[in-house]
Amino acid sequence: MAQSAQFSDPVGTVGTVVSRMRALDARLPGRDGVAVFNRVYLTVTEEVGRRLEAGDFPDRRATTALDVRFAERYLTVAEEGRAPACWRPLLQFRRHPGVRPLQFALAGINAHIGHDLALAVVDTCRTLGCEPADLEDEFDRVGDLLVSLEERVREDLMPGPDLLQIADPLTHLLGSWSLERARDATWAAARALWALRELADLADEFAERLDAAVGFAGRMMLTPLPD
Repeated sequence: MAQSAQFSDPVGTVGTVVSRMRALDARLPGRDGVAVFNRVYLTVTEEVGRRLEAGDFPDRRATTALDVRFAERYLTVAEEGRAPACWRPLLQFRRHPGVRPLQFALAGINAHIGHDLALAVVDTCRTLGCEPADLEDEFDRVGDLLVSLEERVREDLMPGPDLLQIADPLTHLLGSWSLERARDATWAAARALWALRELADLADEFAERLDAAVGFAGRMMLTPLPD
């Protein structure tokens, strides 16, 4: 598959991923759109690490592999600037003064869940020699964490009642997007990509169309708003 990442370590560590995200957090300006998303994702990854240590994930190796494969796709964008279509709107608008932090955070979540997660499931299946169905429990547990975090992100970053002139268009702009619906679509996309794995041309076309569709949604989410 054209967009499948290559990994020298069969299963990396969540700790290494966390360290790389912390390094990005220290390097990027606080208002930078990628920095806003990075802080959100760092919180999720730290929580995954804590729950792994606590034994909350029955299959530790599968959860670690999925988490690392998933994170690698974002880190390639953030560290190297090599971005598929789904990430380009965030990179283009990351310093735009008319884009709110909530928009940056949700646009990053949209790109990462809507596109990267489906490809990460396929990467993990190839690494572990398993089928997507074998990862469904891990997918659901990590997804539940992301949904709870999205709710907190909306609460923390949504302007307060004294800024209704901003909150009204922001609510209208972002209200139709749902992480739960995105997660369901991603699971279906992952299964389709896996079913097409022996048909390289079709798999590539499917992945490209998925990438473009997610990128289009991200561009809409990053529409600059008036002060």
